[in-house]
Order: sequence, then structure tokens, then C-alpha cells
Amino acid sequence: MSPAGAVPRARFAPDRSTYLQSHVTLALLAMPAAMILLWLTGTPHVWTGAVGALAAVAARGWYLMSEELGHVWEMTDSALTGPAERHVPLTDLARVRRIGSAVQLVTHSGDKHLIKFQREPAAVVARIGAARPEAG
Repeated sequence: MSPAGAVPRARFAPDRSTYLQSHVTLALLAMPAAMILLWLTGTPHVWTGAVGALAAVAARGWYLMSEELGHVWEMTDSALTGPAERHVPLTDLARVRRIGSAVQLVTHSGDKHLIKFQREPAAVVARIGAARPEAG
């Protein structure tokens, strides 16, 4: 994953339990939202919203799990490399912040990337922040 000759300083792999917990949280938010939407539209069987939302989130989670858990980012002395040949030089980072269980990388040109499903996203932010040239 790292460019030829570049030695990874850190590896940020998605955490399976964090992935599952994120989907449980999504289901817990989607179920009542779907029920309220059905209630507002006058549907007599409001409970079907909860069942449908749970089924949709579970199907999505199951279908995408192997792909999402394969998205690993590596950090070398000069850059972060990730899935789909993403390459973000550390000098090009304008902002690194936590969004839930993800870490958002924002470049000076406005490009945004997510390092998703991290068990300790604050630690990932700190690790990347310490590696940035301005920090050192």
C-alpha cells in the first residue's frame, strides 16, 4: 500500500466491533425515524417502519462489511496512503479531526478523506497530528 521504499510508521485498520457498533447505533436512530415518517403519512401499520429500517441497516452492514473492513490506511514519514490509491502528503493536510468513529483528513485544496471505524479515533488524530511537519 505504501509507495515503494516508504516504510510505514503507522497502520490504521478498521475495527470490526466499532463497525458493528456503528451499525447498531444507525439502526437505533433509523427505526424510530421510519416509524415517525410512516405515522406522519397516515400509514396504519407504523411498526413496519422499525422492521424495515432494521432490515435495511442489517443488510447494508452485512453486504459492505468485508469491503469496509479492508480499507486500511498507512502513514509514512511523508504521507498517508489509503484505499483506491488515495495519497495525502502530510504537508498537504489543513485539518485532521474526529467525526464519530472516523477521522477526517482535509487537504489545503479542500479534498476530504475518511479513515473509518477506528476504535480510538482521538488517538489516530493525535498520531497524525504529531507526524505533521508543522508539529515537529
